[in-house]
Amino acid sequence: MSNGFIPAAKPIVGDEERAAVDAVLLSGMLAQGAEVAEFEKEFSEELLDGRSAVAVNSGTTGLHLGLLAAGIGPGDEVIVPSFTFAATANSVALTGATPVFADIELDHYALDVDHVTSLITEKTKGIMPVHLYGHPADVVAFRALADRHGIALFEDAAQAHGASLGGRRVGTFGEFAMFSLYPTKNMTSGEGGMVSTGDPAIERRLRLLRNQGMEKQYENELVGFNARMTNLHAAIGRVQLTKVGRWTEQRQSNAAFLTENIEGLATPKVAADAVHVYHQYTVRVEGDRDRFAAALKDEYNIGSGVYYPIPNHRLPSFARTEDLPRTETAARQVLSLPVHPSLDAEDLDRIVTAVNALAKAGA
Repeated sequence: MSNGFIPAAKPIVGDEERAAVDAVLLSGMLAQGAEVAEFEKEFSEELLDGRSAVAVNSGTTGLHLGLLAAGIGPGDEVIVPSFTFAATANSVALTGATPVFADIELDHYALDVDHVTSLITEKTKGIMPVHLYGHPADVVAFRALADRHGIALFEDAAQAHGASLGGRRVGTFGEFAMFSLYPTKNMTSGEGGMVSTGDPAIERRLRLLRNQGMEKQYENELVGFNARMTNLHAAIGRVQLTKVGRWTEQRQSNAAFLTENIEGLATPKVAADAVHVYHQYTVRVEGDRDRFAAALKDEYNIGSGVYYPIPNHRLPSFARTEDLPRTETAARQVLSLPVHPSLDAEDLDRIVTAVNALAKAGA
């Protein structure tokens, strides 16, 4: 059995992506253009059931511009999870609004509907759940809650390309949704983000905001940004889009094997009406999680990741004092094991053997 290092994540970029980039280089049209427009169209058709898609230069930019396009600004509050990457709350703060941190449920690490409900005030303008690790948040319940209170629903779908709930794709429930195209995501454009929306006014404002506030050159309608995606990045994304379905099936197959064979740890749960795309395969270690991760690497040459060890509300950038017990439990216990489509049967056997041995030993 090979003892080569098994990384926690492994971006897959091959000859087709290189050929697509070369074609753009040869065309001389490097900035935003036809490749970006085609990528938006294909992303919409493949992953959004036809809902409009707007390409930008990063996932964080997508959240920021989406919130601005939806009218979020100073004096507003948006309810977000603390257990996620900081970009979720950062994007709210960057608009001048206030992120309000809510607790999660521990089955899928998503916002807890009851706690969110208790935090709604007259200042609340939106709720932004995160489809963390590739499992959908309960956006059916959040859509109903938002409608009942007359507030907006936004989706952070950075890790959830192709996930669904009740037969409906994530990214189609909220006023807008953002998908990240960072290299470690289920598909990549090298760097970038895609924002989906079913609201023509939000879509137009997104397109203005990403392009210095212009629809026509030199006719700036508002103060905007240079947040465009390049044709080079879109060319990579278009190729990856043709592969992400197969890669997702492999992730799901790998996850099924891990769940069937791992013992002694809490493995991922999948809601009955959900499709999980396993951006991460996240278990919980009730003992010393960091010691477990170190032993996995040092003794078995297997990588892992901790997403996320410090809740957003305790980061120096926010330094808040909310009592979020389930968030604290997750931050202390979660460990993400390799699940990426480059794993082979031998790799999966090694992961199971190592994890079970360490769990049994109480590492």
